[in-house]
Order: sequence, then C-alpha cells, then structure tokens
Amino acid sequence: MTATTAAHIEVDDEAPGCLWWGVLLAGVAWVLIAFAVLGFDPTSAATIGVMTGIVILLAGFTELASLAVTDGWKWARAALGAVFIVTGILAMMEPFQTFGILAILIGWYLIVRGTFGVVVTLFDRHEIPLWGLALGASGIELLSGLWAVGYPGRSAALLVLWVGIGALVRGIAQIVFAFQIRSAAHAAG
Repeated sequence: MTATTAAHIEVDDEAPGCLWWGVLLAGVAWVLIAFAVLGFDPTSAATIGVMTGIVILLAGFTELASLAVTDGWKWARAALGAVFIVTGILAMMEPFQTFGILAILIGWYLIVRGTFGVVVTLFDRHEIPLWGLALGASGIELLSGLWAVGYPGRSAALLVLWVGIGALVRGIAQIVFAFQIRSAAHAAG
C-alpha cells in the first residue's frame, strides 16, 4: 500500500519512514554550504575551487541517498551521483584549474541559456501566459553572461554567486522534499 502527497511522492509501507530526517539534514547542510560559499572572498581562487568540489561531491552523495526514497529513474540518479562524486574529487585535486574553468564556463553557460530562452520565449509567446517575464529573465541571463565573459574577474564573482545561490536553492528544495516524505510516510500509516 502506498500514500501519495500533492507532489506525487509515493512511500511504500516497507520503506522506513525515518529516512525523511536524512534528507532534512542534507537540506540543512546545503543551506549552510550556501552561506559559507557566499561569505568567502571571491579573490580566493583555491578556496572557491575546493568549495565547488565539495558542493559537487555533496550533490553526488545527495543523488545516491535519494535512491532510497524515490521511485523512478533510479539508474539516472545513480549515474549522476557517480559522475558528481568523481567530478567533485577531481575539482578538489586541482582547485585553481577548477576555479578558472568554472568561471569561464558559467559565463558561456549563461550566454547559451539566455539566448535559447529568448528565442524559445519569442517563438512560443502566444502559448506562454507570462511570456514577457520569461523574456526578461532570459534577457538578464544573456546580459549577465556577456558581462561575465568580458572580464575574468567578473566571471569569478559570478561563479561565487552562482554556486552559493545554487546550493541555497538545492538546500531549500531538499528541506521541502524531506517534509513531503515525512507527510507521505505518516499518511501511509
């Protein structure tokens, strides 16, 4: 017998309901990491490289831990977790290279994503209710990427902000997911 919440999370009666606190602790850890990353001086390239490696490594462990509480796509989560763990270890072994490469990639990522978002939003504007908001967000991504690629120092600051905000969002999502698991476990009885 299973119970389903509004987020469509199914918990088997055989699955231990106490796993929710592990997800909750992971979420709290993500939030603490986010505050630590956002608090570092952006000029410390080695620190940012190591912290980025730690964040990627923890993302891998989180993906592997989620195998115990999710139903579908377990093979993809396992593969993603393994890739994150290997990438995190490599990033911590060469923090200066990690920092430099990530700083450049984040700028180019925002350029590609922003451009794609602008094109898709304009193309589908008749089907997207708030297409102006989506167009504005995509435009900001595009302009942020162009700004960051123009000078490596700006890419470094953007990298710190990106990793910090990404960890914060992931932490909040994990905390919400933990309480959804807990609620589904209580509903299952």
